[in-house]
Amino acid sequence: MISIAYIRTMARYNRWQNRSIHAAADTLSPDERREDRGAFFNSIEGTLNHLLWGDSIWMHRFAGTPKPQGGIAESAARIPEWNDLKRERFAVDEAIILWSEGVTEEWLAGDMTWYSGAAGREVSKPYWFLVAHFFNHQTHHRGQVHAMLTAAGAKPEDTDLFFLEDAVLTGGI
Repeated sequence: MISIAYIRTMARYNRWQNRSIHAAADTLSPDERREDRGAFFNSIEGTLNHLLWGDSIWMHRFAGTPKPQGGIAESAARIPEWNDLKRERFAVDEAIILWSEGVTEEWLAGDMTWYSGAAGREVSKPYWFLVAHFFNHQTHHRGQVHAMLTAAGAKPEDTDLFFLEDAVLTGGI
């Protein structure tokens, strides 16, 4: 089972990394952010939109926040305006931080049952497992975005988790 300290660390890591990749993406033109780069969600913006949708659906399930519109297929085009996408991203990051501060061992040890559109059926899994998936999904798609940004000439920060504390100390998060 994962720990509450892990959850809080990963929530802070998520916020730090999202600030980094959005700042790097700000250095590109809208056309460069929307260019099909061969990723599963095509572009930098498409992947960032999907990532935000994924985080929002899990926060809806975990914390009762508003459910995002659409499903996986529509997720890449959910928020077409860049500044709106960034604003929503940073608001969800703060909701994740707040949620992480309230997670209890009892909640983490419980199970969740929901209808999964991805699986096409009802699913039951332990919360600790689903939270690990939540953070893994973020890291996976941010890695894709990091690669696309780097290939486009942008310079996101290092992604190594052990640099998180340095970012905290220097005011990076």
